[in-house]
Amino acid sequence: MDSESLAAAGLLTALSRASEILADLRHPFVRSEPFSYFLPPAGARVGTTFTLPDGREVRFEVSVTATSTAFRVEGSITAEDDTLLELPRKSLPGIHDGLAALDDYVGEVAAPAARLIDQLLDEIV
Repeated sequence: MDSESLAAAGLLTALSRASEILADLRHPFVRSEPFSYFLPPAGARVGTTFTLPDGREVRFEVSVTATSTAFRVEGSITAEDDTLLELPRKSLPGIHDGLAALDDYVGEVAAPAARLIDQLLDEIV
């Protein structure tokens, strides 16, 4: 494979890994639904949406997009209109740095999932 093909394979692998980690987020009392979609012209967003018993949706998500000069990586946790965690957008010139940032952001978004869901459930009762 040439270097461009290897970079594309690396991006697909990183997106699959991110999707799997976020899709595996679970809570015993809250329904969850993984999602993934493309962001035109060259990007993707993956994550999981939890639906609380009161109907509010909590989204854990990361995205990566490519521009002509950089890879942009973002991550967030939102509960309806409330932002619970918003990681700063990173613009990185190389694919390897972009994929490393994506991996880091997946970990940062996934880590507090159970605690945040528990806190939101406690607010309901």
